[in-house]
Amino acid sequence: MSLPENIDEEKLAEVALAILWLTAHGDSDYMRAWKSLDWDVLALLHRRGWINDPVGKQKSVVLSREGAELAERYFESHFGTKSE
Repeated sequence: MSLPENIDEEKLAEVALAILWLTAHGDSDYMRAWKSLDWDVLALLHRRGWINDPVGKQKSVVLSREGAELAERYFESHFGTKSE
């Protein structure tokens, strides 16, 4: 699948990184997540410097320190419950 031209890549990148956080393990210094997303989406995250190069035989990707920190933040902002 190639990404549609009229897509909001910022929102897509945030939500995709948040979804990777669900399968992440490790700490912010070395966090890995299963690379179960579309290749074009993974390439988008790689271009932003949030994950290592997803091309290869590994079944997971390494999140950069920034990617690891943003993944949890984006998960909370997009999917967290709002306290009353």
